[in-house]
Amino acid sequence: MKSVCAVIPAFNEEKRIQATLRAVKSIALISNIIVVNDGSTDATSRLAEEMGVKVLDLPVNHGKGGAMNAVLPLVNDDIIVFLDADLGESAAEAGKIIEPVVMGKADLSIAAFPPAQRKGGFGLVKGTAVWMLRRAGNMEAIAPLSGQRAMTREVLDSVTPFYEAYGVELGMTLRALQKGFRVVEVPTCMTHSETGRDLQGFIHRGRQFIDVVRVMLREARRRDA
Repeated sequence: MKSVCAVIPAFNEEKRIQATLRAVKSIALISNIIVVNDGSTDATSRLAEEMGVKVLDLPVNHGKGGAMNAVLPLVNDDIIVFLDADLGESAAEAGKIIEPVVMGKADLSIAAFPPAQRKGGFGLVKGTAVWMLRRAGNMEAIAPLSGQRAMTREVLDSVTPFYEAYGVELGMTLRALQKGFRVVEVPTCMTHSETGRDLQGFIHRGRQFIDVVRVMLREARRRDA
């Protein structure tokens, strides 16, 4: 039986971390759970430890990609699953993305979310990422920026180190496609915190767009080198 490790980067998620962990622990396929406490200033670390999982405490905030890179030396499993800490009970849906990898039907499996419940941006960031994946690997992506991903050890070794910014997911998929791995998207009922059409939301998406463009340019140079 292949071992499956769930890695959950978390920054100030004290309100959701235990619900997320309860859901993840309910998935029989998962044999190991690591929470990367990314410099949280709230009780995220303590609450995760109370759930009986391994916690890697980072002294300062590294950002999602940085937290994912920091945990790599601790991961020795056959299949690795990255999940967001704010999924809550819907994290139980992660079994849907793990199964294709366990069954040998995919090398990298990505969770597609239902339509957003609130209006967000205007699709520029997502549309740009979709275009890049279509151009790079002829992939018609639905969820190019989804952070919920299951992958084989071979994929993990091939796509790391991760970009330490908002472009971490796009960079991961681009490298996997370029190396010929089988990438699939799986419909799920996952939900998490959504950004709206307010100032904070637009700032978030602006930074995300800049990072996505940076990843596109870096991967293009890397491919042509």
